[in-house]
Amino acid sequence: MRMKPYLVADDARRLAAACREAASKQGFSVTIVIVDEAGHPLHLERLDARPLTVDVALRKARTAVMTHRPSGVWQERVQDAPHLMALDLLPLRGAVPLLYQGQCIGAIGVSGATAEEDEQVAQAGVDTLASLAIER
Repeated sequence: MRMKPYLVADDARRLAAACREAASKQGFSVTIVIVDEAGHPLHLERLDARPLTVDVALRKARTAVMTHRPSGVWQERVQDAPHLMALDLLPLRGAVPLLYQGQCIGAIGVSGATAEEDEQVAQAGVDTLASLAIER
């Protein structure tokens, strides 16, 4: 039997805290969503962002976790292959997969700033994942 790592609620809160800190330092009003390996929300935090950002951040995160790639990768691919939109992807930058021991265990999606800024905030959470793994 193969053992698989997974995110727990405390992990999600700590990753979100890193994202929140990065957003606050830059003055970004964003929504942060952390999903598990199946794309189900583990944590959602709206930092004075517009209501629409909740759905956008969630869809970005689901795109990243289901494809095991940053959501922005699909921006360029969809231009060349519009049929990919049938996969219910949200091809916008701002979400990154959480990779641990070679497996995708979740994703962080952010919405509310520019696409590049959203991705920077999400990356702050990814950078924290390594320190969580060391503590275990």
